[in-house]
Amino acid sequence: MPSYAPILLQHINLTVPEGTLPLASEFYGEVIGFGVDPVPQLQKHMLLWFRIGDGPQQIHVAHTHETSPPNSHLSRHHPCFRLASPEALLELQQRIYEHSKGESKARAVECDVPGGENSGSKGVEYPTRFFARDFAGNRLEFSV
Repeated sequence: MPSYAPILLQHINLTVPEGTLPLASEFYGEVIGFGVDPVPQLQKHMLLWFRIGDGPQQIHVAHTHETSPPNSHLSRHHPCFRLASPEALLELQQRIYEHSKGESKARAVECDVPGGENSGSKGVEYPTRFFARDFAGNRLEFSV
């Protein structure tokens, strides 16, 4: 078997409708709590970068070039974010869920109810987790 250099994840890219970067900043920065990283000067009006944990991994949020509404084809494709403990997972779920019940345009359009069943596949092999969709319909999984 050949020996290859390790391949590590540097970032994922999620898309949102043009003009909604302030909503992404609120949802990913304030509600979820990801750190904000600087973006290239020429792309400040069309891109945000969020740091995941202490490592170099990031989430890039950029304008979509699609013309159909983002919720018209709710995809099951999603990133999964791992939290340190079941308590941290529940605290984040409660924060996202409570924010989703407010009036902010940055609120999640879907979020599993804290203490309820998650909306993903069921089975003993699945860890403790929950799912949410951001304001633009991007599906997100959070797990222990």
